[in-house]
Amino acid sequence: MFKPVCGCEVSRRSFLSGLVGLGASTVLPSVAQETSILGKKDRVDTHHHFFSPGIRSAMSSKNLLQGPAVSWTLQKTLDDMDRAGTATAILSATTPQVSFLNGSEANSLARENNEYAAKLRGDHKGRFGSFAMLPMHDMDSALKELEYALDVLKADGIGLLTSYGDKWLGHPKFTPVMNELNRRGAILYTHPTSADCCNNLIPNTPPTVVEYGTDTTRTIVDLVFSGTAARCPNIKFIFSHAGGTLPFLTERLQKMPVIDKSLQEKVPNGVMHELKRFYYDTAWAANPFTLSSLLHLVSKDQVLFGSDYPYRTSEDNIKGIIQYGFNQNDINQITRGNAIKLIPRLA
Repeated sequence: MFKPVCGCEVSRRSFLSGLVGLGASTVLPSVAQETSILGKKDRVDTHHHFFSPGIRSAMSSKNLLQGPAVSWTLQKTLDDMDRAGTATAILSATTPQVSFLNGSEANSLARENNEYAAKLRGDHKGRFGSFAMLPMHDMDSALKELEYALDVLKADGIGLLTSYGDKWLGHPKFTPVMNELNRRGAILYTHPTSADCCNNLIPNTPPTVVEYGTDTTRTIVDLVFSGTAARCPNIKFIFSHAGGTLPFLTERLQKMPVIDKSLQEKVPNGVMHELKRFYYDTAWAANPFTLSSLLHLVSKDQVLFGSDYPYRTSEDNIKGIIQYGFNQNDINQITRGNAIKLIPRLA
């Protein structure tokens, strides 16, 4: 069921077993009920990865293509979607996207990636959408690709990493892209990565275990306290993995403008206003520990089904959502309804 990222099989498998075991012991539907729910075929997965031929080749040449990415195929993606009742997967490139490249090579591979996603959408009507990647090393190139992806390729939104080097998404360098996304009222999906500051901090523990959740939180905090979130109220932000460690740090974040009054002008509507308007997906979060915390921060309206395929199966995530104890209306809302509000064409 679980295909771990290369290098972390034992620790993550053991951790996952504990989560699933507790979830199942808490609220486990009957086999018949679970089969019936899994049999629905109307779900929308907003955190689903793919690998274009160019990206695969470039990553392989740098020894970056590891784990499930090595054996990814389109047919495996479709089979995974069908097993979980996923009607449409919104495709996105995972880390490192093209951040390991510079100049024309990064521009070219970002374009190839986005055109490949558009081709899959055209070849398989109704099955795919996409969050287009941008070459963020240069804002002129990023804006050019943003325009092409949204206006020509009709991507459903933009997919960025949580950080580039040691700059998070509230950094002034990225202001042109944020302003354009805000002008368009676009979706901005984010995927975590490991910032330059924080690689290999804990022996035998890959960055996926701790750093990914932490980097998601860092970029949320940066967006809020840089004033970017308040300045760009029309961007529909989606954060992976239930916001990382965000739900556990909410009290500290609320106190920051009280302690440092210079921050008050950056969050004129208040910290909670921004945190509660963001969307958060269920990838690596379909368990009672994470969901219960997230749902004390936001309403079910702000939660999206995300599988993180091929690093987890879609079916695995759906089972976690079911086992949490949501009623059928809540399941429908999280696995389809909320995504339809964001992407009306899917209706």
